[in-house]
Amino acid sequence: MKRLTVILGIAALVLLSGGIGFAIAYFLVPKSDSGQSSDGSGENEILYWVAPMDPNYRRDKPGKSPMGMDLVPVYADSASSEEDVVLVDPHVVQNLGVRTEPVKNGRLNRQVRTVGYIEYDENAMHHVHTRVDGWIEKLSVKAQGDPIKQGQILFEIYSPTLVNAQQEYLMAKSGSDEDITVASRERLESLGLTKEQIDELDDSQTASQRVRVYAKSDGVVGMLGVREGIFVTPSTHAMSIAELDRVWLVAEVLERQAGYVEVGQAVEFELDSAPGKTYKGEVDYVYPELDPVSRSLKVRITFDRGKDVVRPNMFARVKILVEGSEPVLHVTSTAVIRGGLTDRVVLDLGDGRFRSTPVVIGMEADDRVEVLEGLKSGDKIVTSGQFMIDSESNIEAALARFEEAKKEAARPTKVSVNATVRGSTRDEKKIRVRHGRVPEWGWMAMTMNLEVADVVMLDDVEIGQDVILDIERLEDGGYVIVDIHPSDVPTKVSVDGVVRGRNREKSTVRVELDPVPEWSWDAKTRGLRVQKVEMLDDLQMGQEVTIDIEKLEGSNVIVEIRPKKEDVTDSEDPADAGSP
Repeated sequence: MKRLTVILGIAALVLLSGGIGFAIAYFLVPKSDSGQSSDGSGENEILYWVAPMDPNYRRDKPGKSPMGMDLVPVYADSASSEEDVVLVDPHVVQNLGVRTEPVKNGRLNRQVRTVGYIEYDENAMHHVHTRVDGWIEKLSVKAQGDPIKQGQILFEIYSPTLVNAQQEYLMAKSGSDEDITVASRERLESLGLTKEQIDELDDSQTASQRVRVYAKSDGVVGMLGVREGIFVTPSTHAMSIAELDRVWLVAEVLERQAGYVEVGQAVEFELDSAPGKTYKGEVDYVYPELDPVSRSLKVRITFDRGKDVVRPNMFARVKILVEGSEPVLHVTSTAVIRGGLTDRVVLDLGDGRFRSTPVVIGMEADDRVEVLEGLKSGDKIVTSGQFMIDSESNIEAALARFEEAKKEAARPTKVSVNATVRGSTRDEKKIRVRHGRVPEWGWMAMTMNLEVADVVMLDDVEIGQDVILDIERLEDGGYVIVDIHPSDVPTKVSVDGVVRGRNREKSTVRVELDPVPEWSWDAKTRGLRVQKVEMLDDLQMGQEVTIDIEKLEGSNVIVEIRPKKEDVTDSEDPADAGSP
């Protein structure tokens, strides 16, 4: 705003002197030749033009900066906030892989993620009981889980009651009293004989000593409670037959998420037995009470298993889809920078200009997060590379960057730096590397893509190889690798440290390391992979060790751990210390 006041003051004095003021005003406020219009309101008025990498380099009209980059306009309505803006070279933006997307406005569907287990559909369970006392003389079903076909013989029972009832029926049928015959037949049916068995009795005219019990449907034996020779009564639960055409998935929802779940909501789940396949269903029933031990709410999903091999007690990863009721602003969760005093996102203002702005976030759903304050629909935000930009967005870092830009001309045009190859594209003459700090250019250690000069051959470059890069800064602000040669950095180092945690599942250990000058490592607690998981067996929290670290296939791997002393100062179990 000071610049605007000075300009307007000069213009006012000159206008008093006559026609010269018109000429000055003409040059200070460019018109349509710059691609911008001014209606006198100051809303889109261009105050001046600046270099993208040096805001102290100002001109009254478009042109080139000392680095050969196009000057960018500064508008009256944004001049007051330019101090918060970070200017990034377009080539750096490209090399960092910066990606953006607009803020979206729409319904945000919450996803309740949990686990569950396959169970039999209890509504399709058939329980087998006898209707008389007797003995199981022949059992066709041998074990729980046996497949059953409809009409299959389950067992044969000897019951004096059934034998007497058959004989009474035959005697009644041989007589002349029709009512007694009907009553005797109905008694047989009430004791469990089928119509077909009674017809066989009519044909044979002989009472069967053993009566067969048949399966009424297909399924599997879910429970078997009898064996051959056992005495049973009507209260004896002989067996249960479960149909498998439809099964239940019972999921357990955390208490804090119980309020989101309702009957009829769509459900997606995956089984370890069918990798890559997603099953779909809907919430069929929400149980009325929480489990007193796990403090979770059970939710039931009924689905047809079809021809898939879905068996009871299989483990499932469940996702319940909860539809949002009203449209909200939302962004991808990776765009939100968490930590510090507030959550932040990085706004893309265009022309290489970025600003870190605080936001208030709401609910999260899968990879999206609701934004309550700080953004509006259509704002363009950075979704990849935002952490590098955000680190420059505070005023002190910005001022340091501006002061460094003044010395750009004095900086070397060529540097050498140690790097590790992460990938290469021979056809496009590009290489992806993880390089160390380049203090001459103000670069921190990072992974980036760089162009390679035509004279440099990539045939002998392998992924994971440590090399020395000669990088040259071009006049247009770009960077190119002009030479690649083997690194003199050792591939193996020894360093002292203190054990801070271990994780056998991931074969990793957290160690508070001393500095490693050979690799430009500062003293820091790092998580490193061990070559053999057995190396973690004797480690304890707080133990002082000497470790050998080797670069293997592009990764830093601990190949040996040697204890320095036996006493341990902390009794905490290292297995509970958290994973790196």
